[in-house]
Amino acid sequence: MTASTAPVTITEIPLGDPRISDFVAFHWQLYRNDPLWTPQLNADLLGNKMLGIKGLLTPEHEYHKTATVTHFMAHRGQTPVGRVSVSINHRFNDFYDSHYAFFGFFEVVEDYEVAAALLDAARAWAKAHGAAALRGPGEYSNATHERQACLIDGFDQDVYIEHTYNPPYYKDFIERYGFEKSMDYHAYLINIAEPLSDRLAKVADGVRKRDNLVTRMVNMDDFQNDLRLVIQIYNQAWAKNWGFVPLEEWEADALAESLKPIIDPGMCRFAYYKGEPVAVLGAFPDPNYALRPRWKWYGDSDYTRIARLFATRRSIPRVRLIFFGIVPGFRRLGADALLFDEMHAYARTKGYQECDVSLLLEVNDLVIRASEFMGGHRYKTWRIWDLPL
Repeated sequence: MTASTAPVTITEIPLGDPRISDFVAFHWQLYRNDPLWTPQLNADLLGNKMLGIKGLLTPEHEYHKTATVTHFMAHRGQTPVGRVSVSINHRFNDFYDSHYAFFGFFEVVEDYEVAAALLDAARAWAKAHGAAALRGPGEYSNATHERQACLIDGFDQDVYIEHTYNPPYYKDFIERYGFEKSMDYHAYLINIAEPLSDRLAKVADGVRKRDNLVTRMVNMDDFQNDLRLVIQIYNQAWAKNWGFVPLEEWEADALAESLKPIIDPGMCRFAYYKGEPVAVLGAFPDPNYALRPRWKWYGDSDYTRIARLFATRRSIPRVRLIFFGIVPGFRRLGADALLFDEMHAYARTKGYQECDVSLLLEVNDLVIRASEFMGGHRYKTWRIWDLPL
């Protein structure tokens, strides 16, 4: 797309407005032929009755029971040049007794005037709705388990499931507008093809010999109950983390529904201490490996991408570690070393090559040290900013 000399115009697109399809279509135009960009399915945003998916950007989605949202599009003349959402996540604000608004779905051409106009619209809406600060970017908000943050380092790396991806100039635009850093997230990459380090192997063997932890794989015949167990452990393990909001069942169900077609039970494991579940480690073959647009003549419709996923789901060479948590009070038992040792051994038999561990809060030293202990090296960073209102 090329910028014109026409003035920038901003149009509001409320939730339920049919123009929301234009809002979604914009990112396909912006990233045309980008070899790394990998978006969600359009159905994940707009819904699809045939696929049984409620779109996040539709009034029917459960998200909107506890949120107030709107969207803005920017144009120069007739050409779309940017978009942004702004929202009040009432569940987040109630949990923290705060008054945040969040900006998200932020995409813009390399033109600061456009970016500023979009952020002006988001800020005005946020102030009109009583917000004390504007935080972002993300999707609708920055609760821990939402897809969020702006990539600031690692632009030449693969985009794993639930990673955000954007041009480098977004950071400059956001900070030029006046936003100040709130938090960074990191990603670590582990080469699974390499043998486990001697030190980690010895720790895992020591834990195994003490015989006070019992582990098991996820049980696909009792998947719903195991999913509830993941929520139980996650909500205890992450309760003190920045940005945490308790994971609700519908959110876990939505994530599980998207990952269930490619789940490998050997990569998802629980640890028990005296019969009590105390830790979970859940890694999933990365569907983005198959879902990345190919930009071919036959297109990249949802159906084309899903067909490619099902055709290749048993030969995906990389995984993303999504759930990794230990209940407070049980973090010195070595459950993390034992679970990773078991997952690593299994992964090598299945031919997995790499494991992404993310998104890790920059202040979460415990998990960062564990990721480095598992052989990971930092390869990406994302940022979230705040703007007082």
